[in-house]
Amino acid sequence: MEMAAWSAMYHATHAEQDRRPFSAATLRRIGAFARPYARPLVLFLALSVLTAALAVASPLLAGQVVEVIVGGGPLRTVVAIAALIAAVALAEAGLGLGVRLLSARVGEGLIVDLRTSVYDHVQRMPVAFFTRTRTGALVSRLNNDVIGAQRAFSDVLSNIMSNVVTLLLALGVMLVLSWQITLITLVLLPLFVLPARRMGARLARIERERTVHNAAMGTQMSERFSAPGATLIKLWGRPGAESAEFARRAERVGRIGVRTAMVQEVFFTALTLVSALALALVYGLGGFYALSGGLQAGTVVSMGMLLTRLYAPLTELAGARVQIMSALVSFSRVFEVLDLHPLVAEKEQARALPEGPLSLELEQVDFTYPGAEQVSLASLEDVATLDATRSAQVLDQVSFTVEPGQMVALVGSSGAGKSTIAALVPRLYDPDAGTVRLGGHDVRDLTFATLRSKVAMVTQDGHLLHESIRANLALAAPGASDEQIWRALERARLGGLVAGLPQGLDTVVGERGYRFSGGERQRLTIARLLLAEPQVVVLDEATSALDSTSEVAVQQALGEALSGRTSLVIAHRLSTIRAADAICVVEQGRILERGTHAELLARGGRYAQLYRTQFSEEEPVEAGL
Repeated sequence: MEMAAWSAMYHATHAEQDRRPFSAATLRRIGAFARPYARPLVLFLALSVLTAALAVASPLLAGQVVEVIVGGGPLRTVVAIAALIAAVALAEAGLGLGVRLLSARVGEGLIVDLRTSVYDHVQRMPVAFFTRTRTGALVSRLNNDVIGAQRAFSDVLSNIMSNVVTLLLALGVMLVLSWQITLITLVLLPLFVLPARRMGARLARIERERTVHNAAMGTQMSERFSAPGATLIKLWGRPGAESAEFARRAERVGRIGVRTAMVQEVFFTALTLVSALALALVYGLGGFYALSGGLQAGTVVSMGMLLTRLYAPLTELAGARVQIMSALVSFSRVFEVLDLHPLVAEKEQARALPEGPLSLELEQVDFTYPGAEQVSLASLEDVATLDATRSAQVLDQVSFTVEPGQMVALVGSSGAGKSTIAALVPRLYDPDAGTVRLGGHDVRDLTFATLRSKVAMVTQDGHLLHESIRANLALAAPGASDEQIWRALERARLGGLVAGLPQGLDTVVGERGYRFSGGERQRLTIARLLLAEPQVVVLDEATSALDSTSEVAVQQALGEALSGRTSLVIAHRLSTIRAADAICVVEQGRILERGTHAELLARGGRYAQLYRTQFSEEEPVEAGL
């Protein structure tokens, strides 16, 4: 009975209560995930029911032992019943292991299926989804909510089935043994169940409050303990104020912990006291009836033991609704993510690009960044309602062509739409109107695999994963040999640097590559591009983080890498612009001018203005190249 109290307290504390309605469609989707585990699930439930039945058998056998002892034997009967009790205990233990094994297999299998489904689905979401979503909230769906959903099968379903069977069997046997004592003990039932409901709800509220404050502490730590966050705090933060803020939150969590401990103790003490009173009532009335000849001593013992089989499942079932709703909430939160429609999807009849030179063409392209309701959820952004503000149009009737082997540079003011144009080529986004073509084929008609193999892009942030240099470069070519990786590093003018590291290619770059300088990180991403050997290259200010010396080296490597390849380059350095076959001047989402460097300078328009304000100071450096 004490275990029942602790179990009820635990489930009430950790259950997430929600009163939203759940449709039959939701239940059908849950059934679809459970269908592959139908056979082990049925066996799991059958063994749970059998275990519950054996739990009722032990008190009856114990009563029989007492009857035989009171009656004076024979000894062989006592031994036989004792052996039977031992056999029941062994059977219970064996069945318990079987139930736990099946529970683990079904539960962990569901976790794998749910996590894989969510992870695969999230990977198909557009970049706009990740620019709005809190990473921690998304990770929580893959961890906490998936485990909460899994608990519906591994814990809740089994508990309900076994508790119902135990309750019915125990109640039936007790009524047969002594309906008078059974009815009287049931009078104390509200004193046992109500604390479980009321105190459990209070514990759940306290637990949610503690979760909120723990999340706040976790956010503060994750932000301050990252390399850029720690640098920011050291440069601009006040260490004393930061420590005081963290201590304030930690103390608040500590006070909640004290409240939780006291509520738990009161809760447990109350349930233990009521169960002890109920047991005293059974033995008192049972003893009275036994001494007056109405009951046998063994029956009294069986009634006392059966009482725990009666109150324990009643207590568990009192919180069953909360457990069920908690599991359904977890499922609904997982389904919320799965129901987000990826705006960029591969067509069923998508095809691969044929071999041969590839041109790049944008024709009458319009684009507006998708609204929050198209790509996000309020719960993933940690807001009450999604932002309903519509984005302004970013691209307006953009058209230009890059012939095979040509380099076209995009220049313009910050926010003009250059990076957006670049993002349309590898289908990070799709245009609202118009067409983006590779080799004359609409990119929306191509497979993602052919796009990834033919098009490579280097962004200006030079992002690296917290893995080894080898693993970061191998993203571009998973089957690349060390010799190929070293060749790419040499061409990116990083061979000597990496060779001088103690662990060479196995050196871990650190979170976001912060163990390397900005220029080194950017050259690593360029080495990744060189390893991929694509036919179409998109460079989004790929040399922006380089100093003059590094830029000269990388420009030479890029010149070699881009030779014979179709290239679209967002440039802010004069060296890149001069090497371009054509330059497109982008302003306010439109192509204002196009031509070569000399032609646009002679025209005296927007490009000439940009040249005077942004590029002219580079002239002495460029002259020396």
